[in-house]
Amino acid sequence: MHKTLVRLVGGLALAGCVASGPAFPANFGPQDPAQQGRSAPPAGVKTAAAVDGAAAAPVIANSVTSVRQGLMLRRRWGIDDVHVRSTASGSVVRFSYRVVDAAKARILNDKNTNPYLIVNKTGAKLEVPTTEKIGKLRQTSTPEDGREYWMVFTNVGRALKPGDHVDIVIGGFRADELVVESAGPMPRSEKP
Repeated sequence: MHKTLVRLVGGLALAGCVASGPAFPANFGPQDPAQQGRSAPPAGVKTAAAVDGAAAAPVIANSVTSVRQGLMLRRRWGIDDVHVRSTASGSVVRFSYRVVDAAKARILNDKNTNPYLIVNKTGAKLEVPTTEKIGKLRQTSTPEDGREYWMVFTNVGRALKPGDHVDIVIGGFRADELVVESAGPMPRSEKP
């Protein structure tokens, strides 16, 4: 009975440790990248931690197809946590992002530029709709670090579906090969 109790208590303690998160610092373990199964960056190349600070790791969303693309959006345009979501039963597509460098992200909120969403499979250009009382359905305030911004594009004929690849173009800004996410959880039949 004593061994069973020790196993039970030990199992609960282990489950509590796992649920509460890692107990070791992030740099615990071998310091040489080759020992960790990763190759070291070439001399002179800065890692994301060296450029943006170790505490400011980019948030890679499902719409971004690779970590490299997420880092590029962060470094060049000052945004991360990028999402392209089909909403309102598929009649509109919402593009959202979080600003991490307001000076770099200023072009995305420039009210003098017209944003476009380009559907890769057809080449169709979707635009931000304008309403009578509100105007363009996008945020154009001066960007601030840490805030999320959005704009919506009309999905005429619901030709754009979750899983499709799109490009977002706003003046000189361009984000290629973003993946359209569904607004809600995937139905069981579509889960991988």
